[in-house]
Amino acid sequence: MTYIVNRQKFYNQLPEFWADMYGQEYALYEPAEISEDDVRDARNLGERAGHILFKTASLLQSEDIEDDTLQLLGFPSALNSFLRHQTPLAKTVIGRIDSIETPEGHKIMEFNSDTPTFIFECFKVNGLICKHHGYKDPNEEREKQLQNAVRSSILSAYRNLQKEHAPYIVFTAHEENIEDKHTVLYLQELSGFPSEFVPLEELVIRKGIGLFDQKGKKIDVLYRQTFPIELLIQDVDKVTNEDIGLQLTELVVQNKLAIINPPSAFLLQSKAILAVIWGLHEERSPYFTGEEHEWIERYFLPTYLEPDTFLKNKEMYVQKPVFGREGDTVRIFDGNGVMIDQDKHLSYDHYVSVYQKYVSLPKMTFQSVKGIQKGYRMTGTFLTNGKASAFGYRIGNAITDNLSYFLPSYIKQT
Repeated sequence: MTYIVNRQKFYNQLPEFWADMYGQEYALYEPAEISEDDVRDARNLGERAGHILFKTASLLQSEDIEDDTLQLLGFPSALNSFLRHQTPLAKTVIGRIDSIETPEGHKIMEFNSDTPTFIFECFKVNGLICKHHGYKDPNEEREKQLQNAVRSSILSAYRNLQKEHAPYIVFTAHEENIEDKHTVLYLQELSGFPSEFVPLEELVIRKGIGLFDQKGKKIDVLYRQTFPIELLIQDVDKVTNEDIGLQLTELVVQNKLAIINPPSAFLLQSKAILAVIWGLHEERSPYFTGEEHEWIERYFLPTYLEPDTFLKNKEMYVQKPVFGREGDTVRIFDGNGVMIDQDKHLSYDHYVSVYQKYVSLPKMTFQSVKGIQKGYRMTGTFLTNGKASAFGYRIGNAITDNLSYFLPSYIKQT
């Protein structure tokens, strides 16, 4: 009972935070103890893997790669010019690498480069709960790093538009999604710039002209932290039947609108990028240096566009859609190709799949309102403007889903 009372008392002080989701506990109250080595390992992962991912994005945006290759990675041909559109921003302003801690170090599951959440938890709440318990926060000073990334990206994006008037900056998210909306409001507050929050459903696109708010004011910079491009491009006007989502990407290419995260972040969002990296590594491509090949071997998992290699070697593997979130449409297979576990949701079954070597998440016990539980822990490490930053943990089922808990952490004092 003490855990329940203390937890409620603490999180009641944060009305803007979604401590409970889907009618149950989301944010745990007792943080896990980690070491300075754990912090160093997460940051090394971020720096080195981020370097590899960004270098791969540069390759795929270059003229050396034909459009057909982008289609093989799961992108619709209508987005070719958008994917290749270069901006002065980092390849992603805020991205999150999800990884598995193994005896050999972190292994990357995926890179949520375009629309990652879990930001408020790692950059803000973890520090507050550490302070509450009298512990050392592993993400100390990282909120300032995040603020600098948000501010500098907005300035760079606006300057690239080459406008002379004061910028009109809009932050957007689905009004009814508490997590998405409050994540965006947090970033808006951090930015410190004059700006507005406008719900996604109230934005208006005028083909070839611009993006406007509900009052008809033209938007210069759109910060869309939680709205995926792969969903945006499915938007069709119910009256005119026009592809309004594609029209927005055209505005970006025409330099009539700046968006954050930039187009390169969407390019990196496809899990097929991991298959590209592993393929270049297996053939020892000179595109990567010897040291970079060592980093790929250390941090990346064998990933392919077909399961043949795993079936040949009788190895367990995971099938994932190139676009997908919260474990949705993820399946686990044994070495004979027999499915042994899957997420109950199949929202992304229409996308191309990648096949990745299976590695089990570490298991641990933790306290919750349901008592002592056992769960599987996943690490999320953020990159802000290309630099390793805050990190945090989710804990739950073998396939991390939207019912997994946020597990705060603190550094063990020696």
